[in-house]
Amino acid sequence: MKKGKRGLVVVGRVLRRTCVAPDPGKVRLRVASRAVLGVALAVAAAELAGLSLTASITAGLAALLALFTVGDPTVRRQVVTTALLPLVGFPVLALATALHGVPLLRDTVWLLVVFAGVYARRWGPRGHALGIFAFMQFFVTQFLHAVPAQLPELFAAVLLALAAAGGVRFVAWCIERRVPPPAAPAPLPGTGLHRPTTRQAFQATAACAIALAAGQLLSQERWYWAVGTAWWIFVNTASRGETLVRGFRRVVGTVTGIAAGLLIAIPLGGAPAPTAALVAVCVFGIFYTAPLSYSWMMFFVTVMAGLLYGLLGVLHPGLLLLRFEETAVGALAAAVGVALLPVTTHAATNAWIQRAVTCVHACTTAAARRLAGDPDADPAAHAAELDLLLARARLTLAPLVHPMSPLRARKARARRVLALLDDCAREIRGLAAVAADPDASHDARLAAAAWRVEAAVHALVPSGPAATTAARPAAPALPAHHPGAEAALTHLHNLERTLTALATPLRTSPRSPLAPAA
Repeated sequence: MKKGKRGLVVVGRVLRRTCVAPDPGKVRLRVASRAVLGVALAVAAAELAGLSLTASITAGLAALLALFTVGDPTVRRQVVTTALLPLVGFPVLALATALHGVPLLRDTVWLLVVFAGVYARRWGPRGHALGIFAFMQFFVTQFLHAVPAQLPELFAAVLLALAAAGGVRFVAWCIERRVPPPAAPAPLPGTGLHRPTTRQAFQATAACAIALAAGQLLSQERWYWAVGTAWWIFVNTASRGETLVRGFRRVVGTVTGIAAGLLIAIPLGGAPAPTAALVAVCVFGIFYTAPLSYSWMMFFVTVMAGLLYGLLGVLHPGLLLLRFEETAVGALAAAVGVALLPVTTHAATNAWIQRAVTCVHACTTAAARRLAGDPDADPAAHAAELDLLLARARLTLAPLVHPMSPLRARKARARRVLALLDDCAREIRGLAAVAADPDASHDARLAAAAWRVEAAVHALVPSGPAATTAARPAAPALPAHHPGAEAALTHLHNLERTLTALATPLRTSPRSPLAPAA
């Protein structure tokens, strides 16, 4: 038990470090705490219903998935998506259990589920959540070695879990009603194989096929970890570079989680009470660290998996070593799969940056209209959208600014682009704040300044929206140097300068060295 205590100290240190990260409005803290409550309630409901340990674990994982993956922009849509989860989960669960003894057919069906689950992401957050839930129902069946005779209680466990998670999320503790989640940016457009989500469906299926074959060479019982690794590496990625970096971070998180598992899970030996308490800590850690670090999230996932294996009575050091080997195989399979129909980091980055710059244009136009007296213009909505687009652009640029990236010129360029995009976001937020001030009013100089911003946008995105500021009739001008107008002018001038500077790193060759910033 001494080793177990040392393990608890390690977990405590990790939690303290994550707690110091910024958490505006304590949203991450609330979401993570709610997840613990929802998962605990789901497991308690399964236990009170007299279901088996396998069904109780299924209930806990179903509640975790429902709380983690459903990310629609409104509460009503979240409720609908949660209600739809059994419609995709139950058929997959039934197939996975029925085909458990027919390996070739089982593997083929799972690869079809992989393709359909990734392809569904083209339909936004709902397709994304349903695809993940379907895949994970197949995974959970392999993890628990479920058989057809257990289907009725597994179905009951999933229904109880979704009811418990839904009750906590939408009735008892509906954080989203007070702080609505921003809508995720729509996937990059395209048709056929030019659509990124279609390409990724083929990539993920190829990667999972390789992981499946290689994983079974390592182990005929635990091969599914390789498939799960390959699948999750492709979640929330859109380019070759993002996928490779995510694979590296998954391996790092798994290695550290295995080390913690040796110190925590093995000494516990599956003791129910302390194991349940530590699983709750892991659930909290998964939700709290997911927006911050994929490696830390995987750390908690790996520790939780070790604890669950302890409950099932099959945990030993060799199993944790096999977990690492399967994860490494899955990460390598993802690296190979991403070479099929690749979406390059450069192409994905340019697409997201163009969307961000177009959003800057929309926000500037809305702010100018608001300052001119149009009460229907809302720059704040565009400012919130810009923050989401920039977060997506940062994710796409992450491979280029990674410390291990050997491409020095492209790393410097990516850092310059990120800095300038952050400057744009800061000025847009300031402009939106000024426009929201009822005391701020029109100034004759605003139209000219907004027109120059539009010109800078069109220089970066020639196919962007047509300029409209100059054609808009001017509102009666107030005396010069009005405080609100002066602040708006400052933001507009800074935006113009930043957008002009952004043209240099975006238009020169990615491999050419950049001149020092002025």
